[in-house]
Amino acid sequence: MSAEEESRLARVALTWLAEPGTRAVHRLVERHGPVATLELLLDGGSPDGWLHTTVAARSAAGDARAVAAEALERADRLGARLVTPDDEEWPAQVAGLATLRLPDVSRRVDGETAPPLCFWVRGGWPLGEALDRSVAVVGARAATGYGQHVATELGYGLAERDWTVVSGGAFGIDAAAHRGALTAGGLTVAVLACGLDRPYPMGNAALFDRIAETGLLVSEWPPGAEPLRPRFLIRNRVIAGGTRGTVVVEASARSGATQTARRAIHANRVAMVVPGPVTSAMSVGAHEFLRENPKARLVTGVAHVLEEVGRIGADLAPLARGPQRATDDLDDDMRSLLEALPRRGAMGVDRLSARAGVDVRTALRKLSLLEELSMVVRREDGYALAPPVRPKRATAAETSGLPGT
Repeated sequence: MSAEEESRLARVALTWLAEPGTRAVHRLVERHGPVATLELLLDGGSPDGWLHTTVAARSAAGDARAVAAEALERADRLGARLVTPDDEEWPAQVAGLATLRLPDVSRRVDGETAPPLCFWVRGGWPLGEALDRSVAVVGARAATGYGQHVATELGYGLAERDWTVVSGGAFGIDAAAHRGALTAGGLTVAVLACGLDRPYPMGNAALFDRIAETGLLVSEWPPGAEPLRPRFLIRNRVIAGGTRGTVVVEASARSGATQTARRAIHANRVAMVVPGPVTSAMSVGAHEFLRENPKARLVTGVAHVLEEVGRIGADLAPLARGPQRATDDLDDDMRSLLEALPRRGAMGVDRLSARAGVDVRTALRKLSLLEELSMVVRREDGYALAPPVRPKRATAAETSGLPGT
């Protein structure tokens, strides 16, 4: 076995011995390399008591190297590949997870947020290229029709603009975002919390196959790994750290989606939230996240998202404006004169100028301009508002489709 093959095997074995994201393992690999770290842990030389216990328990269930070799063979049969930091397609941005520290941590899963040791990938795109211009769209599994509509629109709009849509493949918002990107003919990536051959949820198996055909299925766990509950939070740090920003579309009071956004903020990525109805239980968590995190940004569509994650000063969202009115470009004097005119009938210049608070000379000049703009008409007894332009009524011949005489 070559040194490269031994290194790859060791990374797989380490991921099996200790869950991905384990900081003690990451530090050892950075210091000694994966092969020496594996030998150290298997010899019982872990500097961390919890890690020592975990490695001993896993080792009692099988030989780590044999398990890793079997996983590589299984992946080959599946049409999947192993990607490590030594490969050209490795996504460099996940290295930023080394500095991810969540405040007020009470659970081990919230503290073990180290960068991945390897990825299992199914699909033709290079992983690093796919994640280079990517946005995560996450949210509630029990999504409402509103949430699914918004997520689909975001997925479609981002993919249409050549951005990769990343999510977790779950029911609800995740699936809607993936489908939106697929409908646009764009690239989407599903980051799973289990082996690539055990898609979860099974109800989305057909969706995962579609994603693998044109995009990527990605996991840190080897083929055969089960979707255990803590693995979803471990997976979420990759969604947050591997993308330029995370958009939350609907999240209940206890939602993994807000945990992904929380990790995005502390990984120095952009966290965005789509507001929802204040009466909806599926928006409670999203709204609370906005209230509690000053760095979180409120977004209502693709333009807002791109303004946050795109090029500085280039991808600016247009300002929301109402319909353009004919009076928008008038100055204050002209507006005052229009407001002073009676809704019916005419008014002399002297009385009109007094009512508008404008001197007579200015009133005459401004009224002439308003007359040119067809907003007022001059009569013998003064000035009046111009009658509204009514649309031309179609003739009977036009409405019937018959040629005119």
